[in-house]
Amino acid sequence: MRNLVTVLLVAALAGCVAAVKVESGQKALGERMVVTLDGAWNQINAPGLGPAQVWTMEGMPVDQLLIYTGLKTDEAIHAERSDGNTKSFKFRSGMQPDEIVALFEGMLTRDGSSFKLVKLAPATFGGGKGFRFEYGLTRKVDNVQLSGIGYGMESRGELFAIVYMAPRLTFFSRHETRVERIARSALVKG
Repeated sequence: MRNLVTVLLVAALAGCVAAVKVESGQKALGERMVVTLDGAWNQINAPGLGPAQVWTMEGMPVDQLLIYTGLKTDEAIHAERSDGNTKSFKFRSGMQPDEIVALFEGMLTRDGSSFKLVKLAPATFGGGKGFRFEYGLTRKVDNVQLSGIGYGMESRGELFAIVYMAPRLTFFSRHETRVERIARSALVKG
């Protein structure tokens, strides 16, 4: 998380960060995923963010919605670092839901933050058999306690997922229902 904030800050200072408003309605994300939005979001475009689309309501780093639209086998779920000293967390076709959640845990704790899985259960996502998880995260950089939810599924060997996180007090509950509606509306073609 701290590294993502640093990348965004450096990119913003360099003029490389762009926020694009994503309006309400049905939106195609990637080649195979479609969602319906009932309110506008801000999509953050900056170098080094990784394979997920990053959306926010309140601005970074207050809240984040990470959207994965077809991660393939051996692709990392995060931006790769060139230092070679940081562990990568890569998706593999056939992973079980708990293994996929462990990837997200690994990604979110690479900076020393602490993760606690609250719940993991089967759920419909993308129009098929998927899973839903809830988690808590304490950011190391500022000790802020975040709450999060995620949905995921594998389709034709690719990972489709959405993961939302925001500070537990005020911000998470403000947008949780909206994120749940996006997850229920998601449809993965094929």
